[in-house]
Amino acid sequence: MPGTRKQIGIGIEEEPEKVVASANEAGGPFDVICYCRPGIADIKTAGLYVRILEHPHPEQALVDDLASGKIDAAVRGTLPSNSTLRALKKAMGVGHLERIALLETVHGKKFLLTPVGVDEGWTVAEKCELIKKGREIAQKFGLAEKTCILSGGRLGDIGRHPQVDASMAEAELVARLTGATHCEILIEDAIETCGLIIAPDGISGNLIFRTLTFLGGGHGHGAPVVNISRIFVDSSRASPNYTNALLLAASLLE
Repeated sequence: MPGTRKQIGIGIEEEPEKVVASANEAGGPFDVICYCRPGIADIKTAGLYVRILEHPHPEQALVDDLASGKIDAAVRGTLPSNSTLRALKKAMGVGHLERIALLETVHGKKFLLTPVGVDEGWTVAEKCELIKKGREIAQKFGLAEKTCILSGGRLGDIGRHPQVDASMAEAELVARLTGATHCEILIEDAIETCGLIIAPDGISGNLIFRTLTFLGGGHGHGAPVVNISRIFVDSSRASPNYTNALLLAASLLE
């Protein structure tokens, strides 16, 4: 079991130098355990608060140690998404995972975005729950708690298509139920004052995330899974480093 010092695990499949460097930078207030297959990472590069744990199936070892309490939190790092998240769902007894992503624009503006998975946040109730949990994360990470609800168009577009109308009606309802602001489709304005952005659905949220990180020069710093009992931060291999993902996991332990 973990001692008085918190222990956060992070996985390595690719770019071991980047992951270990991030662990060395973040470690100190907590210990970092890097899970990887034998021979992937150079043990000599691990700093005082970093340990390399070699295992033939590092994603399963990371999830098992998180579920059993051997580590206090986990970050996916560069482990494969499908096998790692599949193991996490099985260990936590859930059919799907709900995530809230910490993103950064090319100009350095950070904000939270959800839903970001195609099977996430499709109902009003699910969006309301994501907003509740997202505001808690925003507070812990020093972001504005003001929340923006996006929809499929501007209010002036009502009547142009039934799906757009339904999107705006749902956004208005979620905004009223949660005290958030319906920002229509204007995400570029919303991030100036809102720390939490709610996409119309999981498909559009995933597209926003991928467009920002893979085409727009922005960065994804990690996405905490919010519908499980343990702290797990999903991460993108497009991240410049994993320091923020580790710090995000640590902040959720407080």
